[in-house]
Amino acid sequence: MNKNVTIIALTDAGHTLADKLGDVLKTSGKTVNVSFKPAPFTEHVQQLFTQGHALIFITAMGIAVRSLAAVIKNKQQDPPVLVMDEQGKFIVPLLSGHEGGANQWAKELADAINAQAVITTCKTYTAPVYTVGMGCERGCSVEHLSDFLAQCLEQAGLTMDDVASINSIDVKADEEGLITLADLKKRPYQTYSAQQLSVVENQLSTKSDYVHSVVGVYGVAESAALVAAQENTGQVAELRLVKQKTDKATCAIARSYKEQEN
Repeated sequence: MNKNVTIIALTDAGHTLADKLGDVLKTSGKTVNVSFKPAPFTEHVQQLFTQGHALIFITAMGIAVRSLAAVIKNKQQDPPVLVMDEQGKFIVPLLSGHEGGANQWAKELADAINAQAVITTCKTYTAPVYTVGMGCERGCSVEHLSDFLAQCLEQAGLTMDDVASINSIDVKADEEGLITLADLKKRPYQTYSAQQLSVVENQLSTKSDYVHSVVGVYGVAESAALVAAQENTGQVAELRLVKQKTDKATCAIARSYKEQEN
């Protein structure tokens, strides 16, 4: 799902809800903007839409439909669009429900703010796949890695049951702490070459020149998580939790969506 999100509100109550949603979305590394009573309204939202921003309208459904009608192309290209009431009780995916991930996005936001997602599409749905990326100094203990991973999962609102794999760079293929961690958690441990990881360089939340000089990528944890998630589903992945670090290790969590039958 798109990294840039704009929340559009027209009332004071909607503005308050928009700020709350912004705090929730920022934990996944997204760039979130709140647009309160933008003017000229239609031109503003159309520009955001054509630039690829995922949109949340805290407005009447009709306002969103009429505003975007002239710039809608197709479900393969259009960014996801959600519509919410200003009390935050209901979330409706308006555009790109399956292909753009709006259905799953609505469900996750609903869970986060205790709302109800109103899904109007059928036949298939998208299920999230979460992958963990980790890096560490040589000889880092499994205890340190396990405690750190638990903290990151809690921060992301996830558990190990949600995680498909633990991943790193190939120079860590023999790292005992990471191997043992994956074994204890009963998850695959996968490693990727710097060349494989470099394909997601533009998706990293931060880039370290030092890390690049040592291993050939600008960030191990985020890169490994993103590549693994994309490999799992065949779809573009996004960061669910941007890189966290201790004095010995780094960790990030990525998410992608897999289409499943009802």
